[in-house]
Amino acid sequence: MVVPSLPASRVPDSHDAPALRWGIMGPGWIAERFTESVQAHSRQVIAAVGSRSLTRSKAFADAFGVPAAYGSYEELAAAPDIDIVYVCTPHNFHHQAAMLALKAGKHVLIEKPIGLNAAQARDIAERAEAAGVFAAEAMWSFFLPKFDVIRQVLDAGTLGTVTTVTAEYGEYFDRSHRIFDPGLAGGPLLDLGTYPLALITEVLGAPEHVHALGQPHESGVNAQLSAIMAFPGGSQAVMNTHVHNFTPTAATIVGSEATLTIDGPFNMPGGFEIRWPDGTRLRYSEESGSQVNGLHYEAAAVARAIADGKRETPQRTLASSIRTLDVADEIRRQVGIAFQAASGSKVFSTQEVKQ
Repeated sequence: MVVPSLPASRVPDSHDAPALRWGIMGPGWIAERFTESVQAHSRQVIAAVGSRSLTRSKAFADAFGVPAAYGSYEELAAAPDIDIVYVCTPHNFHHQAAMLALKAGKHVLIEKPIGLNAAQARDIAERAEAAGVFAAEAMWSFFLPKFDVIRQVLDAGTLGTVTTVTAEYGEYFDRSHRIFDPGLAGGPLLDLGTYPLALITEVLGAPEHVHALGQPHESGVNAQLSAIMAFPGGSQAVMNTHVHNFTPTAATIVGSEATLTIDGPFNMPGGFEIRWPDGTRLRYSEESGSQVNGLHYEAAAVARAIADGKRETPQRTLASSIRTLDVADEIRRQVGIAFQAASGSKVFSTQEVKQ
């Protein structure tokens, strides 16, 4: 057989992207990693930070050399010298925070998940379109060079017909972590499970059937869930996510001609391998690392899209984000997971999720 060579990544150097002035909404752990990454590997400017605590905002600003700090999300959204707001509040504030930015006419990049459910994601997409501004989910993995190569491999049909996708993500957390807080939409589904679900739905589209199982945690959140999915044409997918302990975070895409296995953790920078039945292998190598090594790619891609007058990115379209949350909604319906709203006073029922 003639083995094709791997295509080169088409992802440009992040330093080449036009600079935007970013406002950070929610100075937590992921905001720190994002800021470290873009300051080290791009020309993007972190111009302001805002939170519900001016003390926290000032501490973040001092740590990263950010010139402006605000004591409310509203002040940050209204700041006149900000091009785009990066929303990285707790999950159940994503929708509310994004609405503040959109109403102020700001572009938005919203940490994953873009909302608690597909209805919130659709609302964000509709509001952004009406306002004529950019909006996207910060599913940073899809902006990495290796995922651009994987996308080219799939588009070229190198694997043949994709029959199966398997993906999992498990991690250990200290009991004090917010993932165990029912009031903050805790459990693994939105924190970890969005990665395997996003990969599966990116490769295979929307499933026709979903069968999910869940395991409760003593804290009141979901501890573990697994799902088997069936897609048009007969393809299947299996995913698992939990908060019990660390796993390889492995992902495999099986085709009728060849199998592509992504090194774990599959959602971070790293390599992958394509194997054919006769033992032939092709290897893609990329320096492995954490978010600090890769978050700048999504920031640069967003800056390029906005400079080109686009309202979303091809790496993670709003339709793709909505599709992933549609599946997450169905998993929650079957498992019986309910998330509290941002105020903590209302619970989204499984019926409301589908509206």
